[in-house]
Amino acid sequence: MTGTSPDKQGLPASGQPTAPLAGSCLCGAISFVADGPLDRPDACHCTQCRKQSGHYWASVDIARDAIQITGADALTWYQSSAKVRRGFCSTCGSFLFWDTTGRDRLAVAMGAFDGPTGTMLGTHIFVADKGDYYEITDGLAVKN
Repeated sequence: MTGTSPDKQGLPASGQPTAPLAGSCLCGAISFVADGPLDRPDACHCTQCRKQSGHYWASVDIARDAIQITGADALTWYQSSAKVRRGFCSTCGSFLFWDTTGRDRLAVAMGAFDGPTGTMLGTHIFVADKGDYYEITDGLAVKN
């Protein structure tokens, strides 16, 4: 079939990865499958994301009915505020999910996907809290 043979980065000739997109934590105890294609992710520079991830955290929102998570016994949720909880692997510590009460979407860590995602960063958020050791110079939209 024309346009579907993989290129050197593992993407089909169309430039979009084939759905579904798989991902996991570092040790593999938790894995997920998401129906694509993905929206453009955010890079969150808030203090909580920086402290939990070690830098800013890039994530993409995925409809809850478009993601399947396995390994729930290793998934631990930390309630970081009244409305937000953060999901991580209790075995290896990988920070995977960000969940807001009442929202129909779940934020998934971009770094947890196993292969090419076919998307590019879209927005920087909470930049007023960013670390002083780097500058944002990529020309993307910035929200405080």
